[in-house]
Amino acid sequence: MDEIVNRVANSVLQVFDLEDYFPKEKIVELDISQWLFGGFILKETEFRDHLKQHDWSHYKDVYVALFCSEEAILPAWAYALVSVYLEPFALKVVNGTKKDVLLSVYQQTLETLDYSSFQDKPIILKGCSNKPVPQEVYVLATQKLVPFAKSIMFGEACSAVPLYKKK
Repeated sequence: MDEIVNRVANSVLQVFDLEDYFPKEKIVELDISQWLFGGFILKETEFRDHLKQHDWSHYKDVYVALFCSEEAILPAWAYALVSVYLEPFALKVVNGTKKDVLLSVYQQTLETLDYSSFQDKPIILKGCSNKPVPQEVYVLATQKLVPFAKSIMFGEACSAVPLYKKK
């Protein structure tokens, strides 16, 4: 009987798994409507008092998605002021959703990676993940890999979809 050989494991294919760069730190949402009069009117003095009294230590070493759940018309400085209070504690503050935080963190991470190990190699951009990697991150990663890759495929080695091949 012939020995079963794992050709994928023995190939020169490089796997680029975005899940490897998924933030380990927690992402929390902070709704500023809790500090608005009636949930939708910003009274500056009261707003500032609420911020001064809030325990900001809950946001130590986490990413914060800063948003307002109400359709309040807020001055631009309201979010900026909240971010001033978060700055000593939070790893990063993004005005938006958890997904916006993920995009921002991934963008920052992908900017700092050294892609030279992928020079002239076939790459599989791993498509299946157990974590909620946003679709937009695959676009960012592809743009970073194209200048280095010999080819890029998406998915798994057994069923990869070709995306790019160097001419």
